[in-house]
Amino acid sequence: MPQDGRPELDNLPDGIVIADEGRTVVDLNGTALRMLATSRDASIDAPLAEVMSLDDLEGNTWFDRTCPYDGFGLRKKLSEQSWYTSDGRELLVTARLVRAAANAAVTRVVVSLRDAHVRAFNDRERSDLVATVAHELRSPLTGVKGFTATLLSKWERFSESQKLLMLETVDSDADRLGRLITELLDAARLDSGRMRLRTEPLHPVVEIEKVLANVSAGVGRTVPAHVEGDIPMIWGDKDHFAQVFTNLVENGLVHGDGAVAITISSQVRDTGSGVEFCVDDEGSGFPQAVRGRVFTKFWHSGSSRGSGLGLYIVRGVVQAHHGTVGIEQSPSGGARVRVWLPVAEPAGLRD
Repeated sequence: MPQDGRPELDNLPDGIVIADEGRTVVDLNGTALRMLATSRDASIDAPLAEVMSLDDLEGNTWFDRTCPYDGFGLRKKLSEQSWYTSDGRELLVTARLVRAAANAAVTRVVVSLRDAHVRAFNDRERSDLVATVAHELRSPLTGVKGFTATLLSKWERFSESQKLLMLETVDSDADRLGRLITELLDAARLDSGRMRLRTEPLHPVVEIEKVLANVSAGVGRTVPAHVEGDIPMIWGDKDHFAQVFTNLVENGLVHGDGAVAITISSQVRDTGSGVEFCVDDEGSGFPQAVRGRVFTKFWHSGSSRGSGLGLYIVRGVVQAHHGTVGIEQSPSGGARVRVWLPVAEPAGLRD
């Protein structure tokens, strides 16, 4: 007889087929009916082998190949595999085997079916990742290979100044490769929840001045910092702190049309005391409709280059510090990235 709970079964996105110890189907939901191209009347009390009329690419049937009621007595689950309907649609099928005790007979088989389009979508995402990584690594690597090959084959033909210029270009491209690899590793750590912070007392103004000095030296443009009032010490990871604000300032310089500036102020929120950083540029800014997406992985604006991981990592690092980050419109009409980081002093060190 069919089990109770039909609405719950029919609301599941996956197809569900349930069979009893007699190897006959006792229930299945609407999704399974559609996937298996059958009807409820034809399926209830029918053999599971007939209802699950799926084959693999070699012509083996699902029931004969998986033997859900036979085999190893401790088996409780059938791993997910691809099986095909008579009209060639691919389904991902797994099953739970219910036993009263170890080595006891199987009393119930619960089969789950998913459309393989879900896996195809995930495969496309992985392919996009590989393509993005290959594209971003190829450009600096091509420069490194080209200049080193030229120097090795024609060393004597170049003047000392030409050699120096080529080596400086190779060094710059190597740095770019290093940054890309660091971004990929950081993104992987964020995805897996393995981002680790080594926190210590940081003075925000001092650390920001270091970041701005490094960025200014690299691009030949001065980026001012405006400090409003007394700024408290915060606890954070020095390297990741520099990574966040280097990324934000460089983004402003690359995508903005004019000056970039950063304002630092003390801000108290419901969650406690903290420091707010506003990075403003004079570019075209971000339309309201896309501001929620700019921190997603591999997001790009128009024809902009880059890995698309920078702002994704910024958000992940800020959140790891229990802070917040968002994008608004700057007073000049460009973009304003507002970052708030809590003081977050360890409880054991408070007065």
